[in-house]
Amino acid sequence: MRTTDAIVIGAGQAGLAMSHCLAARGIDHLVLERGRVAERWRSERWDSLRLLTPNWMTRLPGRSYRGADPDGFMTMPEVVGFLDGYAAGAPVESGVAVRALHPALFGYRLETSAGTFAARAVVVATGQCDLPHIPAMAAALPKAIRQVTPSSYRNPAALPPGGVLVVGASASGVQIAEEIHRSGRPVTLAVGRHTRLPRRWRGRDILDWMDRAGVLDERADEVRDLAAARAQPSLQLVGRPDHASIDLGTLRAIGVRVTGRVVAVDGPRILQRDDLNETTAAAQRTLDRLLARLGAVADREGAPREAHPAPLRPFARSPRRIDLAADGIRTIVWATGFRRGYAWLRLPVLDAAGEIRHRGGVTPAPGLFVLGLRFLRRRNSNFLDGVGADAEHLAGEVLAHLATSGRLAA
Repeated sequence: MRTTDAIVIGAGQAGLAMSHCLAARGIDHLVLERGRVAERWRSERWDSLRLLTPNWMTRLPGRSYRGADPDGFMTMPEVVGFLDGYAAGAPVESGVAVRALHPALFGYRLETSAGTFAARAVVVATGQCDLPHIPAMAAALPKAIRQVTPSSYRNPAALPPGGVLVVGASASGVQIAEEIHRSGRPVTLAVGRHTRLPRRWRGRDILDWMDRAGVLDERADEVRDLAAARAQPSLQLVGRPDHASIDLGTLRAIGVRVTGRVVAVDGPRILQRDDLNETTAAAQRTLDRLLARLGAVADREGAPREAHPAPLRPFARSPRRIDLAADGIRTIVWATGFRRGYAWLRLPVLDAAGEIRHRGGVTPAPGLFVLGLRFLRRRNSNFLDGVGADAEHLAGEVLAHLATSGRLAA
C-alpha cells in the first residue's frame, strides 16, 4: 500500500491547481488520473469547440496565458497544451482509476486500478462536467434513433444521414445545433431554460464586464438562493475568432427550427410543451437585469453607449408532437447538462440528489474536500479562471487538517 499525506483525484484544471497549491505549502501528495492530464478536454469535446472564456481568463495559480491573442479563444488542443505545460513536474499518476474510497483509522484508503493508496486527506477534483445527463425518457426511443451527448459528439460527418434534434439550448446545444445545420442537415432545437448573453457589449467582451463588475467573483455566502444559482443553465455563449454572438434569434435566422421544451417520449414521437415564448421572455428579463448592473460599471468607465439586445420577436407555436420518422430525424443530441457520479465514494457525504454535501468545498468527513464544482465558493468556481482561488483556500484547509490529524501509518 502506497502512502502519502494527501491525494487529489483528477488531473484536470481543478486537480492540477490543487496540486500546485499543495506543493507550495510543502504537502506531500499524489494526483490520481484515470486517463491522461486534461483527459476530458482531449477526448470528450467536439472537434471545433473553443473555450467560451477569452484567453486572458485562462489563469491558474502560478501560470496564466501569455500569448499574443489575449482576446481570442483557445481551441481544445491549445487547452490541452496549456494544461500539459502546467502539469509539468506535478506528481500525476496517469491511468489510475479510483474504484473505491473508504474511511480508515489513519484517514482514507483508496482502492484503484493500480493498487491501494492511503492518505490523511483527499481532494475530489473530478469536476462539474462529469457524466452527461441523458433523461430517463430517452430509453423509450426507437433503437434506430442514434443518441449522442456533447461528450460523444465530434462533428456532423460522424452522425447518420438525416435530420437532427438537439435538446437543450445552453452553450453546447446552440453551438452544436448551428454547426450541424451549417453542414446541410435539417436541425430542430428544443429549448428549455437558458441564459442569453451577447458576446460583446459596450466595447468589451461580456465576461470582461462581468469580471469588472465582480459578478464572477460573487461568493456563495452572498447569494440569496445558492441552490438556484448552482442550477442555472450555462451561459449561451460561443468562442469564435470573430467574437460573434449566438442566440435563438440567430439560429432561427439561418433556418434552425426552434421549438419548446421536450417533456416526454412516446416511442417514435417527441412530446413538447408550447412554452418557447415564455422561456425566451424569462431569459430576456435575466439579461436586462444583468446588463443594468454591468451598465453602471460601464458608465463609470466611460464606455460607449449601447442599448440592451432587443427581445426576440415571438416564435411560432411549438408543435405538441414531433414525429421523428415523418420529420426524417435520425439523431438526437442530448445537450441537457451533466451530473456527477460518486458510486466509488463509500462515505455518507452525499445528499438526496447524489451530490457531495459541502460548505465551500469542505465536506462533513474530516479531511475530505471537493473542488471544481459550480459555485463551490464563487460564481466562477468551475471556470479555468476561478478554480485557482478555491484551490488556494482549500489547500489551506488541507494543511490545517494535516496539522491536527495523526501521522499516517506506513
